[in-house]
Amino acid sequence: MRALITTVPFGQVDPVSLSLLDEAGVEYVVNPIGRRLTEEELVSLVPGFDVLIAGTEPITERVMTAGPQLRLISRVGVGLDNVDLLAARARGIAVAYTPDAPADAVAELTIGLALSLLRGVHLANTAIRQGVWKRIQGRRLAKVTVGVVGVGRIGRRVIRLLSAFGGQILANDLVPSTLDEPVRWVDKPTLFREADLVTLHVPLTRLTRNLVGAKELAMMQPDAFVINTCRGGVVDEAALSGALRDGRIAGAAVDTFAHEPYAGELVAVHTCLITPHMASMSADCRLKMEYGASQNAVAFLSGQPLHELVPESEYTMRASDVAPEEVES
Repeated sequence: MRALITTVPFGQVDPVSLSLLDEAGVEYVVNPIGRRLTEEELVSLVPGFDVLIAGTEPITERVMTAGPQLRLISRVGVGLDNVDLLAARARGIAVAYTPDAPADAVAELTIGLALSLLRGVHLANTAIRQGVWKRIQGRRLAKVTVGVVGVGRIGRRVIRLLSAFGGQILANDLVPSTLDEPVRWVDKPTLFREADLVTLHVPLTRLTRNLVGAKELAMMQPDAFVINTCRGGVVDEAALSGALRDGRIAGAAVDTFAHEPYAGELVAVHTCLITPHMASMSADCRLKMEYGASQNAVAFLSGQPLHELVPESEYTMRASDVAPEEVES
């Protein structure tokens, strides 16, 4: 059996995931290009492989057609917007993922970005490197209202961490759920109007594409911030750039982009804190993601049941275009 490992990095934190494949007799090839693959590159690489141990590269119908031996797509992570699930089902290709592995890392980086925005850490860092010594007066999390859009695996963890700071929390999801932490469930317009900081934890679907656009940004307070650590495309990047340049909101932190690697106009906006899709990249969570994806591959190839198959609700969502509760990194 042969596996193509397309995600990068893989096995750098700990080679145990590669050892698992070795011990199971799985022949594997690690991404030979060393970066996120394009569709064209995947089309040329996939023939002859039974399994893709995949990252965020586009696994389209065309890619699957180019790999007639393909039997399993094992995602390192949880986001599925890059996988054509319906095409996979039509070809009898199973799809597995590691839904819980990245959640803690993404939630913690979200809090880190929130603190950085509120205290102007990114602005102070830039200023002092430019020879300007200016102490920025910011705000504490305990004294602001945070709006959380999407209360699934990551959104719940973000709320749990936020509650320790003691601030007010607004929450929005398709179906309000019972939480241990005190939150106020509101609709999206109310959340955008009232929150000092909005953090997004939703999937990328047709319904959530450009969920935060010019209209939503116009609702926000001029001293408010927005954070996107979920999926590129959920925020209209051009609208966000315009709002930041015009001072309609105070700042933003963006970890995921519609096209990656990102080199768009937000790079030149000093009030936008930019990171390279690294929210899940803590050593422990990355190892969990890689090992879980390798376990899924080994189990599948040995005929064992998979415990992390993508649920039927994801396929139903693709067919009916109804967004699920949440998808993360």
